[in-house]
Amino acid sequence: MRENAIERRLVTEAVRRGGVAPKFVSPGLDGVPDRLLLFPGGRLAFAEVKAPGKKLRPLQRRRIEQLTALGFQVFVLDRKEQIGEILDEVQAT
Repeated sequence: MRENAIERRLVTEAVRRGGVAPKFVSPGLDGVPDRLLLFPGGRLAFAEVKAPGKKLRPLQRRRIEQLTALGFQVFVLDRKEQIGEILDEVQAT
């Protein structure tokens, strides 16, 4: 499965569950995760979507470390089967 197919499934499932998953683009700050996961009650997380078996680039790894140090949840997914579990966790916090 291609990365964009996994990303589309993530967006569709987030909307189905009452949230949104907008593309996250931050000019001047490279390496940020692909998507914000926003749900009612102020629930927020970040998602980096990779093609199956692909690794994070070093800059992506540093951005994820930076965001988690600030207290944010950041998920890396490379299989559509991970989506339900990730969204469950975001909605539960």
